[in-house]
Amino acid sequence: MRYAHRLQILAGILAALAAPAAFAIAEGQPAPAYDIRLLDGQPFTSAREAGHVVMLHFWASWCIPCRAEMPAMERYYRAHHAQGFDLVAVSMDSPEDVGKARAMMKQYSFPGAWIQDASVRGYGRIWRIPLTFVIDRQGVLRHDAWDGGDAGITDAALEQVLTPLLEAK
Repeated sequence: MRYAHRLQILAGILAALAAPAAFAIAEGQPAPAYDIRLLDGQPFTSAREAGHVVMLHFWASWCIPCRAEMPAMERYYRAHHAQGFDLVAVSMDSPEDVGKARAMMKQYSFPGAWIQDASVRGYGRIWRIPLTFVIDRQGVLRHDAWDGGDAGITDAALEQVLTPLLEAK
């Protein structure tokens, strides 16, 4: 009986952890931790980025909306990186498309990474792209996912969402 009871408790814990709410993130709440190894081997982690406004962008080389957004992201990154804005583009490309993704990333000054080199479990299952999260200087999630349902990332959208966060110290 004790064994069956323990199994029942374990099954309940596993079910709770597997439930979508267990991994739900919400705007205004502390952002989940992330630990990403960039293409150049450098770490990009929530601990190292503390005090910065951070944009985590998930994309793929074959994704047309992803490619359309990246020039605006580049312009904003170049204009605001010195103010404490950091951005990483995490490629969701499959191994056979890594060459395409690497070639695309050469066009941009912001860093990139591969999803297999990223620990981003707290952000849930990333099943649609482009998908972007914005974290403020205090580590709070401030924009809980630009995704394909939005108008997309544009110069105006970046100014509207990110600039107030950069100005708040």
